[in-house]
Amino acid sequence: MQPAEFSSFTYKMKETDLQLAVDEHSFTPHLVAFVEKRVLYYRTLLEQYISRQPLFGTTLEPYVVGADAPPMALAMTQAGNLASVGPMAAVAGAFAEFVGRDLLSSVEQVIVENGGDIFLQVKEKATVAVYAGDSPLSNRIIVELAPQAFSFGVCTSSGTVGPSLSFGRADAAMIIAPSTMLADAVATATANRVQTPADLEPALTFARQIPGVMGALIIKDDKLVVWGQLKLLPA
Repeated sequence: MQPAEFSSFTYKMKETDLQLAVDEHSFTPHLVAFVEKRVLYYRTLLEQYISRQPLFGTTLEPYVVGADAPPMALAMTQAGNLASVGPMAAVAGAFAEFVGRDLLSSVEQVIVENGGDIFLQVKEKATVAVYAGDSPLSNRIIVELAPQAFSFGVCTSSGTVGPSLSFGRADAAMIIAPSTMLADAVATATANRVQTPADLEPALTFARQIPGVMGALIIKDDKLVVWGQLKLLPA
């Protein structure tokens, strides 16, 4: 999170734990206060909606969103339904993307990372290291992503790393998509499908068939499968 010609900073509120980088010439101290206001705004709307519709915050299945849902809840639901998981599977990616898009009113390039889920709007190629827990491949692979004409998300789920709920044992399931919410939801659903290395190819087949997915990398133990718009480099 310290790319050349970018300025980096952090912001945390409850579970929302952001690392942000913007093009250096666009950075001003007011951006930190701006991020704080936007996170508070989105968290307030989402928490109020969950208080009215508690099933939204607990279901692990596709969900029918209410007419009073704020835009973030709607986007999370759309992503979760495409991946056949609950909307909260997309919450980290949602905060990364919504805050990142708000920042684009003041900056030209932005990277927002939230618990391993990343929103990017960059002009040059981006590289992302892959942490996969105790796998011998952990921190040995870098994913290189070509610049895109649009923003995109890179999200990683795991059944062996971190506190997030997973029904699988994947060491890492990374998904790339134009929507960070979709990448987050599909990463969760993909990781859920991996118990052993024999599950890697079926899990990849699942991820590939979801509209919008641009690339996938899945690791279990010392095996991996990869597909799509990404290039693997040794770390």
